[in-house]
Amino acid sequence: MSALFTPLTLRSLEIPNRVWMSPMCMYSAAHEGPETGVPTDFHLTHLAGRAAGGAGLVMAEATGVRPDGRISPWDLGLWNDRQQEAFTRIAAAIASHGSVPAIQLAHAGRKASTDRPWVADRSVPQDEGGWSAVAPSAVAFEGLPVPHELTEDEIQQLVRDFAAAAERALAAGFRVVEIHGAHGYLINSFLSPAANHRTDAYGGSWENRLRFPLQVVDAVRAVWPDELPVLFRTSATDWLTENPEDPREGWTGDDTVRLAGELAAHGVDLLDVSSGGLVRDAAISAHPGYQVPFADRVRRTAGLPTSAVGLILDAAQAEEIVAVGQADAVMIGREMLRDPHWAHHAADALATGPRWPRQYGYALARRAASA
Repeated sequence: MSALFTPLTLRSLEIPNRVWMSPMCMYSAAHEGPETGVPTDFHLTHLAGRAAGGAGLVMAEATGVRPDGRISPWDLGLWNDRQQEAFTRIAAAIASHGSVPAIQLAHAGRKASTDRPWVADRSVPQDEGGWSAVAPSAVAFEGLPVPHELTEDEIQQLVRDFAAAAERALAAGFRVVEIHGAHGYLINSFLSPAANHRTDAYGGSWENRLRFPLQVVDAVRAVWPDELPVLFRTSATDWLTENPEDPREGWTGDDTVRLAGELAAHGVDLLDVSSGGLVRDAAISAHPGYQVPFADRVRRTAGLPTSAVGLILDAAQAEEIVAVGQADAVMIGREMLRDPHWAHHAADALATGPRWPRQYGYALARRAASA
């Protein structure tokens, strides 16, 4: 039996296999008018297609908990009834293929209001539909405008915004919610001393920098059913402190292990371990599986289940990650863009037997029998 294709149970939810689709922004929603942030037929096809392709869990892209939380004006949101209604159809379509519908809730912080990546690397000005970004401190992400430094009252409103979006996600039919705490976006920028220069209760000490992230977790957990899991995506390192040639102090792997223990105590069920994104010029040596050791360390040291992500390219690599216990699941991103049926092909390569939709399976079985 392949380890990659055994079920995983988080709380009372059984996920049919360990091949999960990573959240990936598509920049394809309307950027103005009543359909702003509303998922379209493209999103339905994109997400349901990966469920039909065999992924055990399919996670919708980083979804803004309020308008200024989107990375770009073309991103998805979940702050109104129209958005929730459209997501209901998507969650049902994912579930219809036997996959678990999941959604990542996010606020982009100081990296918000940017253009689509294939158009330009720039901030979208307000006269073109953009907005002023917010952050823990008035420290810009390189090349973007200086953000507004949040007040404590504004921080508390953001906590409520995350909880409200989680309630909408549940009503729409999602069974897993992930809080986006990685890649230099709002929650990650509170955690890292490279972006958080506050001197109040939300900055300075390690405990203070965790305050807002843990308040978000508590607020989401309070509205999310006890029987369903909450995930948290983190950047395990900013790739600053660990680089002896970089004088900047950042978030580290040691910090992530400590964070994992806190998250577990606050009701998080799995840490989705990525890295980087806080600064543009961090020295990162990317190679197949380069982030897996971070997930492995958290799992072994903190005892919290993890998913691994980042240049996981083929079935044998993914199988080894799960089989030797480096992570409990793998998040497949760009490889699922290249091959929507990556999970089926991985099952075939591991001689496990793909769970093709009946509409496909009978025809493929006939071809195999006649070969």
